[in-house]
Amino acid sequence: MFGGRLTIAIVNPPRTFNPVLVNDDAIVRLLFAPLVNLDGVTQEPRPALAESWTNSPDGKTFTFKLRRGVYWSDGQPFKADDVVFTWNDVIYNLNFNRSMGDLFRIKGRPFQVRRMDDYTVQVTTPEVFAPFMEFFGAQVMILPRHVLAKPVKNNAFNGAYALDSKPEEVIGCGPYKLKKVEPGRGVLLLRNPEYWAADKQGHRLPYFDEVMIVPAGSPERAAGVVGVGMAEACDDVRPEFVEPLQNLPPATNGALQVLDLGSSNNREFLWFNQNTGSNILGKPLVAPAKLKWFRNKKFHQAVSCAIDRDRIAREAYQGRAKPIYAFAAQDNSKWNNPNVPRYAGDLEKARALLTEIGIQDRNNDGVAEDGEGNVLEITFNSNTGNPAREKATQIICENLKQIGIKFQNVPVDFPSLTKLVGETFEYEAAMMGLGGGAIDPASEANVLSSSEDLHQWFPMQKKPSTEWEARIDALMDAQMHTLDFAERKKAFDEVQAIMAEELPMIYTVSPSCYAAIRGKIGNLRPSSRTPFRVTWNIEELFFQK
Repeated sequence: MFGGRLTIAIVNPPRTFNPVLVNDDAIVRLLFAPLVNLDGVTQEPRPALAESWTNSPDGKTFTFKLRRGVYWSDGQPFKADDVVFTWNDVIYNLNFNRSMGDLFRIKGRPFQVRRMDDYTVQVTTPEVFAPFMEFFGAQVMILPRHVLAKPVKNNAFNGAYALDSKPEEVIGCGPYKLKKVEPGRGVLLLRNPEYWAADKQGHRLPYFDEVMIVPAGSPERAAGVVGVGMAEACDDVRPEFVEPLQNLPPATNGALQVLDLGSSNNREFLWFNQNTGSNILGKPLVAPAKLKWFRNKKFHQAVSCAIDRDRIAREAYQGRAKPIYAFAAQDNSKWNNPNVPRYAGDLEKARALLTEIGIQDRNNDGVAEDGEGNVLEITFNSNTGNPAREKATQIICENLKQIGIKFQNVPVDFPSLTKLVGETFEYEAAMMGLGGGAIDPASEANVLSSSEDLHQWFPMQKKPSTEWEARIDALMDAQMHTLDFAERKKAFDEVQAIMAEELPMIYTVSPSCYAAIRGKIGNLRPSSRTPFRVTWNIEELFFQK
């Protein structure tokens, strides 16, 4: 059961080993540990560095009892001082990762994190914070005070745990420790003998002696690495690469399994730029005539009615996706509102909606004009390097042509697209995907709240630009600050209804979720609810003899 090396194929190489500067990194999660782990299947919290916790009657004070006998990978003891240091000296330090600290503030006030004794930490929030266990407990990796206090004091924390650090200097509490970085090949991790977790028989985990992380450079290459036997696991296989893997010759295929995990949290969508601002030269980011269309909900509804989602699922994803029409996934039964309006699959209704706002083909040339004679020509940006999305954009352009909207598809590389939609804001319409969020609506706050950077159609607003955005802000704030599920559900139901009516994000399909495993690996518990679909519980995995 013990021993061996597990090789995992990923897409992108690491940028740092500093857990505060990365998000859901495939390597950092193996080097460090949070107070609480989320079960990848049930999404329920389970003990990690904290062995137990309680909450006060008012819901605002959590008391964590830390595990005794836990040591950092350099042999130094883990204590409450490390937890307090992580929060008060690093997370809330404005010189470092400002966005993470902002996540743990309520109306500008930070959480109070206090050491009660060597193995007890108390955390008090200014108000009830519904996703506390998921966000505070499970998302933040605890840091060693004895290693990082000096870099923090010298304002050099962001340079700590860099890729060129000596392996013995990267100290963590996770199941593995850094052995070496092999440029062009990958990152080799060694079993951490100080890791605290044990199996039911009392044997100290993890089972694998080594883990090799191989950055492939693209999703296609990541699938190919496990396909040809150079890795045993790939947590994310895109739908378009499933069939090539399944059709490998038997000699190559061997014990390769491509796991169909069903619906995923990933959602494809398009949107129109509603930003009312100007560039540094004072020119409007969006031409006024087009901005008028883009900020009209009937325009969004018409576009949504015209899109053939079934065709996108069938042709772009070879049937390995399902049409979606609303913000929350239908199979998220806990939070989905099934009673929201649906604008889909109705060209006549699409044309009627456009006519209501003065848009129609007045000269019968196949392209509509608005009431001022402006032609409905829109530049549509999506990214290259994603065959399914490229095919989907082609289908959408053909769909919208049927109702007189000329979408000029201009694909760009992904870094250029993210710069357009997240920095310069000088674009008209775009298509991307989001995924990886938990099922709790709190994980969507960075998209739904008007002040956030992923509020794609008009990010980082100083104040809500519309009444309906202001209402969503209020509802999202309200559901974050109550532990009453019925109250949270009622608020989020209304959020979904507003999003379905206004359609600032027009959802198309949700690709099915796949992962690949080679060989017989024990204790697999595959899940679509985590980015690490087959390796989220890596400390429990082993090679079956």
